Amino acid sequence: MNVSDFDFELPERLIAQTPLAERTASRLLVLHRADGRTEHRTFTDLAEYIGPGDVLVLNDTRVLPARLFGTKADTGAKAELLLLKRLEGDRWEALVRPGKKIRQGTELHFGAGGDGDRPLLTATVEDEGEMGARVIRFQYEGIFQELLDRLGHMPLPPYIKETLDDRERYQTVYARHEGSAAAPTAGLHFTEAFLDRLQTMGVKLCRVTLHVGLGTFRPVSAETVQEHEMHAEWYSVSEESAALLNETRTAGRRIVAVGTTSARTLETIGQRFGNSPIEACSGWTDIFIYPGYRFTMVDALLTNFHLPKSTLVMLVSALAGREAVLNAYREAVAREYRFFSFGDAMFIT
Repeated sequence: MNVSDFDFELPERLIAQTPLAERTASRLLVLHRADGRTEHRTFTDLAEYIGPGDVLVLNDTRVLPARLFGTKADTGAKAELLLLKRLEGDRWEALVRPGKKIRQGTELHFGAGGDGDRPLLTATVEDEGEMGARVIRFQYEGIFQELLDRLGHMPLPPYIKETLDDRERYQTVYARHEGSAAAPTAGLHFTEAFLDRLQTMGVKLCRVTLHVGLGTFRPVSAETVQEHEMHAEWYSVSEESAALLNETRTAGRRIVAVGTTSARTLETIGQRFGNSPIEACSGWTDIFIYPGYRFTMVDALLTNFHLPKSTLVMLVSALAGREAVLNAYREAVAREYRFFSFGDAMFIT
C-alpha cells in the first residue's frame, strides 16, 4: 500500500491558523460507515448521533509549554528546543534547531541574564537520535516546572503562523495530566457546558491519557505505508476507566473515541487484553493503524480533518474505508471546511 494512496488536494487557505472564538462553533461533517453517506452539520449536532449509555473517551493529557528559545553557550547563536518526553529525572528527549549545529556536548542557555548572570536553565546534549532528536540534560536552581512555565512557549504546529496569546486555547477543557508536546485537537471543540449537556442525556465520559510525542511532528517519508515506523508514546488507563469500558462493552453500547490519540489508546488496550476484561494499565505504545486493521474497541470516532499522506488519514481510513474518507475530504475541501488542529470536526459513525 503506497503512501501516495492517501494524497489529496488541500488548498493552504483551508489550514486553520487560529481557534474559533467559540469552541462549539465548528462545523461537523458526519460520515456514515455503512453506506458512505455524508451530512453537513454544526458541532453541537453531535448530540443527535450519541445516545444514552454510549461512552465518550477523552484523552486528558495536558500540553507542556515545551518550546524553548535560547542561545548556544559558546557562540551566543540562537537555538531552539522542543521537549518531547521526559526520560528520567532531568533528562528529556527533544528536537533541536538548528540540528546540524547542535551536536553531542553542546551546551544551551535559556533565560540568560546580562553582565555575567547565570542562565535560569542550562541544557547539555548528551546523545543524538533519529529524525533530529536529542537527549538533553537540564541543570537549574529551583523547580523545573516553574521555570518551564516562565520560559516555555506552546508548541504550535509549524504551519500555524499566528501567535497564540491565550495558552488555554491549545488545551482541552478536560486536560489534567501534563506531558504532551501537542494537543489532542479533536477535544478542542468541547466546552464544559456541552459536556454537561451530553452527560445529562445519559452519555458517559471516560478519561484515558496518551502523551503526544514525536509522531505528531514526524512526516511519513517512506514510499509504502508498511515501511513507516511509529514513535512510541506513553499511555495510561485508570481502574475507573477500565471498569466503565467493560461495562459499556457488556451492555452493547458504543465506545466513541474523541480523537485519534484516544483511538490509539483504546486499540492498544484492546490488543493487550483481547476478549478478557480491560484492566488498569500503562505503558508505551507504537501502534500504527492503517487500512486492513480490525478495530477491537472503537465503534465511532470524532476527529479533525488531517493533512494529506499523514498517519492520521490512514487511521480514519482504516475505520471508514479509504475511498469513503477521501470522498468525504473532497467534499470538505469543496465546502471549505477548516483543516487540522484548529479546524472543523468529522464524526465517523
